[in-house]
Amino acid sequence: MAVDRARIRVAVSEILAAIGEDPERAGLESTPRRVADAYAEFFAGLDQNPQDLLKDFVPVEGSTGELVLLRDIAFRSMCEHHLLPFLGTAHVAYLPRDRVVGLGRLPAVVETIAARPQLQERLTEEIADALQEGLDPVGVLVVLDAVHGCVGTRGSRQAASSTVTMASRGTLMEPTARAEIIALISAGG
Repeated sequence: MAVDRARIRVAVSEILAAIGEDPERAGLESTPRRVADAYAEFFAGLDQNPQDLLKDFVPVEGSTGELVLLRDIAFRSMCEHHLLPFLGTAHVAYLPRDRVVGLGRLPAVVETIAARPQLQERLTEEIADALQEGLDPVGVLVVLDAVHGCVGTRGSRQAASSTVTMASRGTLMEPTARAEIIALISAGG
């Protein structure tokens, strides 16, 4: 189901009126359309299946035994509690069993799952689950580090804080293996 832009435009006009603004005044007249267009982009992942992005894998003979790590994948998502953005960096690692995927597929999976109303904790788990299901690797590790609009702009107003979440599957659930990958992630940048 595609995002219903017409309904969003009506709702945004109502929100503007509810806060005491005139939705028709200069400067605001195009805001409902702009918000509808933005929401269509922010929530485009609702109509996408991340598994579709992992279908074009490359078989490899036996386990490569080598780690695939893609660091510093920029992402943005919308907190489902306040519909405010959270922005961050994803680090995605997997140990292939018998297939690998083009490296561009990993950011596409992150982007697809992030383009939904989300919680960072769930986003991390869903990325790990998608990679586990789609690639059947020996192990998966996903680390997200994000700054939340709801934490930085309201309530506690902790603009300098970030939240780190981690999900692991298979052999990368082992603390020693995770520590090695965390060191590789930290060595970047």
